[in-house]
Amino acid sequence: MESVTLNNGVRMPILGFGVYQIPPEQTEQAVADALTAGYRMLDTAAAYGNEEAVGRAIKASGIPRGELFVTTKLWIQDAPAEDNARRSFETSLAKLGLDHVDLYLMHQPYGDVYGQWRAMEAVNREGLAKAIGVSNFYPDRLLDLILNNEITPAVNQIETHPFFQRATDHDLMAEHGVQHQSWGGFAEGRNNLFTHPVLSEIGKAYDKSAAQVVLRWLIQRSIVSIPKSVSPDRMAQNIDVFDFQLNDDQMARIATLDTGASLFFDHRDPEMTSRLGTHRLTG
Repeated sequence: MESVTLNNGVRMPILGFGVYQIPPEQTEQAVADALTAGYRMLDTAAAYGNEEAVGRAIKASGIPRGELFVTTKLWIQDAPAEDNARRSFETSLAKLGLDHVDLYLMHQPYGDVYGQWRAMEAVNREGLAKAIGVSNFYPDRLLDLILNNEITPAVNQIETHPFFQRATDHDLMAEHGVQHQSWGGFAEGRNNLFTHPVLSEIGKAYDKSAAQVVLRWLIQRSIVSIPKSVSPDRMAQNIDVFDFQLNDDQMARIATLDTGASLFFDHRDPEMTSRLGTHRLTG
């Protein structure tokens, strides 16, 4: 497994396993299968409702804690945001059954971002979160956070796939030492990604699938990814991407697939801001 070094020296695997949209009753087995397949980075969130299942799978695996990289995320908090963010972090840690997480992300760029970030800075200083970062921050919001706070986010996890490649975001993050992480790397199969002629043709040269080509493309752009699957065979396939290298021509062909727009939703859209910004977790 290859890794990247975050801006505070923490090492992060470049490929991990995500549990978004995996129902809690399936999550424990899925994580167990992923760990068996060789994954050592796990990505969950308070909003996914499956932190406890992830924690059970970690405990049952017997894998030493030091060999795992665990990420969870903070949902938007009501005022006082700093206090509530701290409580939310402690709840996530208890559900996971861990004494620390390796990465704690602010899930959405809404609410009292600064109050939430102060709480995250505190748990980072205390060693309870080895690194802290954000998710779904566009360049303007990311730069504003960097300029007005003490700790620069270590990671920004954003929608990134062949049809929305985020080159401008990537360059700005690199300039400020923020690691680019992809969610939705397979675009949830939209635009026929798994059978796309360009990706499939490139894969044939290496006896690899279109999905494996996408993961390799992300790796070669130094982008961390967290593919999700509940199929052990697909999990094994997704992690089998370190034995081939895309050439410059193939990388250029994939670059032509970029539409420059989200396939899901835009966090700058007022309707989406209202929908996400007013949603609160229960329980």
